Amino acid sequence: MLNVIAGNMGIPTIPTITVDYLVVAGGGGGGRNDDGAAGGGGGGAGGLRCTVTATGGGGSLESAVVLDIGTNYTVTIGGGGAGATTLNTTGSQGVDSIFNTITSTKGGGGSSWNLGTATTGGSGGGGSLGTTGAGAGAAGTANEGFAGGNGLAPIAANYPAGGGGGAGVAGGSASSSSNGGNGGNGVATSITGSSVTYGGGGGGGVNSGTKGTGGTGGGGDGGVSGSSLSPTNGTANSGGGGGGAGGTGQNAGANGGSGVVILRYVDTKTITIGAGLTGTESAASGGYKRATITAGTGNVSWA
Repeated sequence: MLNVIAGNMGIPTIPTITVDYLVVAGGGGGGRNDDGAAGGGGGGAGGLRCTVTATGGGGSLESAVVLDIGTNYTVTIGGGGAGATTLNTTGSQGVDSIFNTITSTKGGGGSSWNLGTATTGGSGGGGSLGTTGAGAGAAGTANEGFAGGNGLAPIAANYPAGGGGGAGVAGGSASSSSNGGNGGNGVATSITGSSVTYGGGGGGGVNSGTKGTGGTGGGGDGGVSGSSLSPTNGTANSGGGGGGAGGTGQNAGANGGSGVVILRYVDTKTITIGAGLTGTESAASGGYKRATITAGTGNVSWA
């Protein structure tokens, strides 16, 4: 006969692990020009959520999660959005990154000539210009990233566009007739044991003058037409936004950078990174191990 013991005695306890995380989504693509002189807006950085040092959007630091040992938890690494390649289109948004119940929002796409407002996202895309005035930068997501900058109004000869928003700072608006807006800077975290910055916005393009530079944390530079200064892609596994195209001869914005998930946990435990994911586990350091997951969709578990 089975004896029933009062309270919790005799009931197996499931062991748990406390996990800190950095979850960065894919950055947005930059806008293109108008087959003429107008620059494209920079792509917004992927949303950034973190439990160590700082998180995105100026929000309060997030809390570590307590998970069951031996249980599978889903991870998805968001890809970067493609730069705009056709007239009157916005750069594509990135893709969300996910760890268990934590989702970081895809970066917004930069606007192209005469399109109007850029695309919202974890951080918003930068605005271009049009026949009716400047395109506005798009909004970011609370506690993940900031808004993109605006194109210059009234319309100026060199058609400068705004920079994409970053996880740490809003994208810069075009400041004069010959200066594209800079991408917003990202957020630095020491989750790996060293301070590394993620989530920079893409710089805005300009017809002739000074490109918008990408924000720290992997943002791509904007382009300048009539030169070798083509827009550059956001850095892989940074969530950086792609740079906006310059004017004549640059018919595509640059691509956003892919996201990343980094997990930190006590060094007495070991992670299993399942099929479909690309990642590595570090050696023990400072009482922790870290798993850095750079691509794919699949499960992780601890033992």
